[in-house]
Amino acid sequence: QVQLVESGGGSVQAGGSLRLSCAASGPTYSTYCMGWFRQAPGKEREGVATFDRDGSTDYADSAKGRFTISQDNAKNTLYLQMNSLKPEDTAMYYCAAAPGVSCYFTKYAGLGTYQYWGQGTQVTVSS
Repeated sequence: QVQLVESGGGSVQAGGSLRLSCAASGPTYSTYCMGWFRQAPGKEREGVATFDRDGSTDYADSAKGRFTISQDNAKNTLYLQMNSLKPEDTAMYYCAAAPGVSCYFTKYAGLGTYQYWGQGTQVTVSS
């Protein structure tokens, strides 16, 4: 069983930055697709960024150029650096893991591919 715990959320003014962390316990990240997702009130959960088993990354159009996903294998921690935050970034942010598959696969298979989810960390961006 994999446990994921997010941290680093908070309140920030538009244009500010936050770095989210996802600490994982259990099997190594190296065999998983890891992703960050977010869900705003009244909206469906959406993908923000992924970090694949081979180290490749992918971003939602809304995140490109502003967010950076990275992974520290030694610490078993996934990060999401968020810069130039906008009010529309306000959401609960979740870390998730899809064991045994590439993120390329999850992109087409959908959210159900992610077997493990954290409890979320709230990000609020004020204007």
